[in-house]
Amino acid sequence: MEKDLVARTKRFARQVIRLYSSLPKETAAQVLGKQALRSGTSVGANYREANRARSKAEFISKMGDCLKEADETCYWLELLNDEQLTPVDRVSGPLGEAGELVAIFTAIIKSARSP
Repeated sequence: MEKDLVARTKRFARQVIRLYSSLPKETAAQVLGKQALRSGTSVGANYREANRARSKAEFISKMGDCLKEADETCYWLELLNDEQLTPVDRVSGPLGEAGELVAIFTAIIKSARSP
């Protein structure tokens, strides 16, 4: 699963990059898009850091960062969608993937915390 999530989070980052690149140049779309770009691309970077954690506590903390960034990306993508700043079909893929990553990271954290 570890290698799968490395590749999956990188694919997710690339989806977000492509979405951002396709956004209209109007201010609202660009501001929300940049926020999604920042958080969406940091999910994979934080996941890589988590895999290099030196302790269980550090792993859980870094996974918490992954969860936070994935959830934040959901928020920005939802706003782009709600404000109809991009076609629904462009945002639905990344938004669905962000939701799945939130669920996966939540499960990993719960499992890591259990004795």
